[in-house]
Amino acid sequence: MREGVRAWLWALVRRLRRLERRELDAFLRWVERTGNLLHLSVLVFVPLLIAAVTWLSNATAAVSFLLFPPLASGTYTLFADPEGAYATPSKFIGGMTAGALCGWLALALVSAAGFDGGTVSASGAALSVFFTGVCTWALDLEEPAAFSTALLVLLTGSAQLVYVLGIVVSSTFVAVSFVVWRRHFYQQRARYLYGTTTGDDHVLVPMGDADETVARFAAAVAGAHDAGKIVLFDVVDETDAEQRDDGHGESTPVERAAGDVARQLESLSSDLETAYDVSCEAVVAAAPDQSAGLVLRTARQQNCDLVVAPYAEHESGGLSSFLKGLFDSEIDVIAFRSNGTRRRRWRSSLVAVRGAGDTARAMVDFAIRVTESGRPVTVSTCIDSESDRRSAEGTLADLVDAFSGRFETHVVTASVEIYLSRVTPRYDVCFVGSSTDRSAASRFVSPPTFRKLSDLEADVAIVHRGRHR
Repeated sequence: MREGVRAWLWALVRRLRRLERRELDAFLRWVERTGNLLHLSVLVFVPLLIAAVTWLSNATAAVSFLLFPPLASGTYTLFADPEGAYATPSKFIGGMTAGALCGWLALALVSAAGFDGGTVSASGAALSVFFTGVCTWALDLEEPAAFSTALLVLLTGSAQLVYVLGIVVSSTFVAVSFVVWRRHFYQQRARYLYGTTTGDDHVLVPMGDADETVARFAAAVAGAHDAGKIVLFDVVDETDAEQRDDGHGESTPVERAAGDVARQLESLSSDLETAYDVSCEAVVAAAPDQSAGLVLRTARQQNCDLVVAPYAEHESGGLSSFLKGLFDSEIDVIAFRSNGTRRRRWRSSLVAVRGAGDTARAMVDFAIRVTESGRPVTVSTCIDSESDRRSAEGTLADLVDAFSGRFETHVVTASVEIYLSRVTPRYDVCFVGSSTDRSAASRFVSPPTFRKLSDLEADVAIVHRGRHR
């Protein structure tokens, strides 16, 4: 009885741990999206910075509570749109300071002219806004919060100088914090958040139906990272080996057949190590065929986090059962289809995306790895109408902004297959997504893109992100 309870408790603990990993993985995938990351940053950093300024306000008279409204809105503008027109320290600090100075000047002129009246001077408010508009326009400091500081200075009584100094101190503190966040986290988010930029270093290549081009593409992917490794994997059929064997000696037919396959793989491994500066190993197993399950088990045993396999279709169309089996796992997969040119290098790459999700980021990362150094990676998306163009351009900007390197972005009003058939002759390889993240109904109405790409002149790399558990 006691042992049964203990086993039940351990099973419960394991289940809770799996749930925690799933929730963590789901959260990481959610936060990988630039829009979600910015919303989360606004919810975290804006309150913290305002709290810090509040503490400063309580500790010294140099910071007035009247600067909080423009400071909060300006801080939100910085973190919500870190690449926007207003997201520069000079505009943030200069705009708010210029607004306060313009309000101070307007109040001084109104007081000197004797036009004061009421709690807040109407003429002073008008002059504050006018001077601020002229100043920010002339100095290219168009900052919305500047108009708030210009008006709020009218409520400071005789403490205008203290208010202006408080604006300078608090806005400088926020701007420095923003620059640190943007430089060391936001602009490095691909390094911290996106799995493929730090993973997918160890690549397994099932060589059963693959030619050397598949292995060379995998080597180019892995060779981009210092820790990269290639594992060439093949199988020997025991029955077939015994039927074909005509040798003699102490070794069995399977051992002799495995030795022959291993020597072929080791010869290719040596070539790959020299050509791509990547560590390469050869693994041979005895099995009836090279099944998806065997490939995945070998990948786990060899600590591989990416499988690059040759593309294969079922007789009735669509993915082969082998690729479907690979896709239904936690390991990332690239199904590679060569156009027959047997390339050794891929000088130019085209990435066709539908959005800025984790599959799109993986495709961009792989394209950067294989593209010749110094050449831009082209990232494109297709839209149905011109009304979608601005949103699509923003999506592509969010996608490529997370990576270092050179890019070209194309937004095209055309179907994917027509666009790709027109432009792929200019590129060596085209990256597309596996469409496995789409609903069954969506795939039925609009079949996956790769089913329409059989006639493309470029090599095609179909990228699938593993179902992490």
